[in-house]
Amino acid sequence: MAQYVYTMNRVGKVVPPKKTILQDISLSFFPGAKIGVLGLNGSGKSTLLRIMAGIDSDILGEARAQPGIKIGYLPQEPQLNPDKDVRGNVEEGVQEAIDALAALEKVYADYAEPDADFDALAKEQARLEDIIQATDAHNLDHKLEIAADALRLPPWDAAVDTLSGGERRRVALCRLLLSNPDMLLLDEPTNHLDAESVAWLERFLHDFPGTVVAITHDRYFLDNAAGWILELDRGRGIPYEGNYSDWLDAKEQRLESEKRQEASHQKSIKAELEWVRSNPKGRQAKSKARLQRFEELQSQEFQSRNETNEIYIPPGPRLGDKVIEVSNLSKSFGDRLLFDHVSFTVPKGSIVGIIGANGMGKSTLFKIL
Repeated sequence: MAQYVYTMNRVGKVVPPKKTILQDISLSFFPGAKIGVLGLNGSGKSTLLRIMAGIDSDILGEARAQPGIKIGYLPQEPQLNPDKDVRGNVEEGVQEAIDALAALEKVYADYAEPDADFDALAKEQARLEDIIQATDAHNLDHKLEIAADALRLPPWDAAVDTLSGGERRRVALCRLLLSNPDMLLLDEPTNHLDAESVAWLERFLHDFPGTVVAITHDRYFLDNAAGWILELDRGRGIPYEGNYSDWLDAKEQRLESEKRQEASHQKSIKAELEWVRSNPKGRQAKSKARLQRFEELQSQEFQSRNETNEIYIPPGPRLGDKVIEVSNLSKSFGDRLLFDHVSFTVPKGSIVGIIGANGMGKSTLFKIL
């Protein structure tokens, strides 16, 4: 295998009206590396994965996988085939193995034909058996059942248009993991998973021989599953070898260093500003150079840390004692009832947690609200 499975060379992403999301990112991804992606909301984490998946090609620079590398991508809102049930969608991830098993059965049957070409059939049999061995197709049903149980999938024969948002994501995740790509790109893979499913996913990724790049806010998951952290900060990609806890320690030291550099930078700007304001006459050449220096200092990308900024949002006008009122709310998908005659009020200032088993309609309720 090549030294790297994926490379990015000076990659940038700009969206209208000239807003820079990513800039000048150059990275190389090792085979088998497990990478967690961190960054503030809007820092470009999902954009980075879409670029790596080949979905977003409107970029600066170059981003490409090595030839022959198969990439699997889980977006935040994955699509399922509405014409297939749960099992049919999951089996899309192992279609090569299913097709190889069916084709091998046909080869066996063709041996009995009176005009059979035994040399050609033997060659095809060998090719199919290589695929079956590589995909462990003889254990396919067992693998499907284990993954379905671990990820709490709905019944195999359930129609996908009756599934909740969380169930749809778990079906898509199961399909992707079973497809066994060389590189997994996962956008919030632990969303809608219970603790046992997250633990199973951690073990799966630990044993997965390929490269993993995952966006997640689950810090425990990052500690257990990641060997690298890629931080997106002000458009830049900053890699760090270690798990989340290791990265936190290193980040604290880096912030202290940046704080000292920022103080020195502000001191230089102040000195130049005082000189520009005084601007003694008769020193045009020196004045021009000093003005150029002042402009350079002002244009440096030496912003203060986003994490330390505070934004004051003034309180809006009082809207009453009730923020939300729900009365006799019901929701179903086809014949499947998610909830019925739900009534509640949310008073101002409340912090409300919604709990329930997977597939009970928590995300659906949020969408309605």
